[in-house]
Amino acid sequence: MLTILHASDLQIGKPYRTWAADAMVRTAEEVRPDVVVIAGDLTQRAKPREYRIAREILERFGDTPVVVTPGNHDVPVYRVWERLLAPYRNWRRYISRDLDSVHRIPGAMIVALNSSAPYRTIVAGRLRPWQVELAREAFATSDEEEVRVLVVHHHFVPTESGHGGTPIPNAARYLQAFTEMGVDLILGGHIHQTRVLWSQGEPAWTDAPFPLVACGTTTSGRGRAPELGVNSLNVVRVDRECIEVTPYLLRVREGGFEPETPTRIPRWRMAHERGGADASRSTEGPRGAL
Repeated sequence: MLTILHASDLQIGKPYRTWAADAMVRTAEEVRPDVVVIAGDLTQRAKPREYRIAREILERFGDTPVVVTPGNHDVPVYRVWERLLAPYRNWRRYISRDLDSVHRIPGAMIVALNSSAPYRTIVAGRLRPWQVELAREAFATSDEEEVRVLVVHHHFVPTESGHGGTPIPNAARYLQAFTEMGVDLILGGHIHQTRVLWSQGEPAWTDAPFPLVACGTTTSGRGRAPELGVNSLNVVRVDRECIEVTPYLLRVREGGFEPETPTRIPRWRMAHERGGADASRSTEGPRGAL
């Protein structure tokens, strides 16, 4: 069993809630995940003091591996010259010298791809073909039993409200490539609400046989839609047969993150081995988007 604590959109800065960060760390202590994934937007304005706080939060997870990826807020917006000449200077100084990264932990291969695009867009995201090849090469080295996790901040499927802007260009082509790589799930953020999309959803939200899991904002006051004013994170558990995604919501300042109803999804590669190409579409279970 692999357990992932999936957070996103800390947005340390003006909308940041220190009590939500404390509650996130407490949840990690209770859940004891194998890895913590923070899927972008660690900061609000990519300022050094924001990054210093982000660094301190990452250190609070102790010996638990932490995987991070930049979001659009992790590069300067209004500091135009810095955006043009050194958009990732503070990320590299305080978080990691790597923008794209590969992590192997017991039972899993995790690839994090930087979808921020400081030279082309303010809000929306991009992936580049060479990043997809990096993922392909990494997953090609993973064992068949290892869980293959992709982390990308931006979304591949539009939201019903349109929040978050347009999806990553060429999303369908990229999802097909990730299917060919045997990816088991994608973890992201950006849209500020929890969402679990998969091919057996009602309606079918995506042709990808694996779930696309978005986390809301874990430590800011910028939740959207049903998570207006709410903070959230996900606990994802993966075994050989199944992926279980449990949203945790924080509704009041004095409280902690509380688990909601989980969504259980068959792990498509294993179902494919047992029953052929259509097996992942024939397994019954909870369906839809949260």
